[in-house]
Amino acid sequence: MYKKILLPTDGSQPAHKAAEQAIWIAIMSNAELIVLHVIDTSIFTGLPSKESISKVKELLKNEEKNYFNAVQDILLKYKEKHNIEIKLVFMSKEGHPAHTIRKIVDKENIDLVVMGTSGKHGMDRFLLGSVAERVVRTASCPVLVVR
Repeated sequence: MYKKILLPTDGSQPAHKAAEQAIWIAIMSNAELIVLHVIDTSIFTGLPSKESISKVKELLKNEEKNYFNAVQDILLKYKEKHNIEIKLVFMSKEGHPAHTIRKIVDKENIDLVVMGTSGKHGMDRFLLGSVAERVVRTASCPVLVVR
């Protein structure tokens, strides 16, 4: 049914639950799973120097490794239990999360996006609208939002 599934992740609990669903769907569909982390560049606004930006990026990259490892751990549990293999690709980008997700959907010919309801920035939902909501409204493929 699906050939390519995109799993945007920010390491939040909803993203972890979305990872479980995305892996299960990828297994059932024999689909490729692309795990995407987007470093939101808007957080760099107002930082005093390039050195500060570089340090923050380094911290975020270290967190990103944890996010990818968490998805890998979920997949390993499924592999042990069901003796399966799926193609897993990790991708890291910088930019605005919703916009970047939409670009990847188009560029990679994604058939399904699976993402959590809200990430680490819950107040964004009240101030700007959540990333998930923006992706649902603008993606060119189905979006499964996991709570």
